[in-house]
Amino acid sequence: MTSLNIEFFGYFAAILTTAAFLPQLIKTLKTKKADDVSLITLIMFISGVGFWIIYGYEISSSPILIANLITFILNLFILISKLYFSKKY
Repeated sequence: MTSLNIEFFGYFAAILTTAAFLPQLIKTLKTKKADDVSLITLIMFISGVGFWIIYGYEISSSPILIANLITFILNLFILISKLYFSKKY
């Protein structure tokens, strides 16, 4: 396979895994609840994504870097929402 074909798989995987968090974020914002989201799991996941960002940067992999930056932001919003809504209600 050529490197272009391999990059396609990387970008496709990036789109799917990043988009997987949109329903959770939308649900959290609509219901103003995130009780069903584990705080420890969320913190561990965000930390892991942070390491993926460093890794993607160091190996100059755009699919890894872009996907994990977006995933980091989406999950950070979920974390902030969880903390905000748990104190508010």
